[in-house]
Amino acid sequence: MTLKTGTLAKILAAAATISLVTGCMTATPYQPEISGKAASGGYSDERLSENRYKVNFTGNSLTSRDRVEGYLLYRAAELTVENGYDYFVIIDRLTERDVRTYVEPDRYYRPYYGTSYSYWRPHWRYYEPSIGWSIWHPEWGTAFWSGRPDYRSVERFEAHAEIVMYRGQPPASERKAFDARAVIADLEPSIQRPD
Repeated sequence: MTLKTGTLAKILAAAATISLVTGCMTATPYQPEISGKAASGGYSDERLSENRYKVNFTGNSLTSRDRVEGYLLYRAAELTVENGYDYFVIIDRLTERDVRTYVEPDRYYRPYYGTSYSYWRPHWRYYEPSIGWSIWHPEWGTAFWSGRPDYRSVERFEAHAEIVMYRGQPPASERKAFDARAVIADLEPSIQRPD
């Protein structure tokens, strides 16, 4: 069995397109937030005073809330160590959730007669084992498979925290204090960096 050159070219083009699309569909890795990256989102921070920072992490629609909050915590620990401190305390924290719902017509209903005849719908006969043969008419106002819209919700998370960094051991009484080196050691295995 041999493939014609045109068929082989179509298969190769389809494979290349699929690999390109799947390469772009990835959760936000641990990276600085710079526009133009392959996967959108990442961390950013702003120095507020000598030992105080505002830290942000923005994920794309494929990044879970847990991952966004974990990357934020990791970035706070990383900043603490980079600035010569040992632990940090979270003063204020917020995770925002952005949900967008898209409604599209039934993706499997594509009438061959085109949009010029959008008011026209065919009549259907179908068989149901419990009832027998039935007829569907679009004029009756009941939906058949042509009237089901496809609902899709996309959510995206963004986490913010204000931290204050200190030297020494974190006090046992402070519940919002994190040992920066321990956080880095604990979270490092789960950090996914860009390729």
